[in-house]
Amino acid sequence: MKIAVTTQENQVFQHFGKCESFTVFDIDDGKIKGSTVIDAAGNGHSALADFLKDNGVEVLLCGGIGGGARQMLSRAGIEFVSGVEGNIEDAVKAYISGGLKSSFVICNHEDHEANHECSCENHCN
Repeated sequence: MKIAVTTQENQVFQHFGKCESFTVFDIDDGKIKGSTVIDAAGNGHSALADFLKDNGVEVLLCGGIGGGARQMLSRAGIEFVSGVEGNIEDAVKAYISGGLKSSFVICNHEDHEANHECSCENHCN
């Protein structure tokens, strides 16, 4: 199994659609067997689901994610867990052990126009 994590300096990056790199962990028999950082720069929102699928990713761990990105990941057959924070390897270990559940952190820019109280860098797609 391959699990991708939105990554910035070994931390879960909080803005899926603007993620420039993913760390892809190879999981075998419930253990991390290795990881590779892949550069996603230039793929943009609409191409990220296919980019991850083309890299063999089955699960995505991320911070905030928008509705359109969720739909694209679902159509690509990629499971995702949003609302994840902290160290990327710790997040993967928590997922493997069954201790990581999605908090469905979702935000869209229309909410900000209505004075929605959240920080875009932490929660938007």
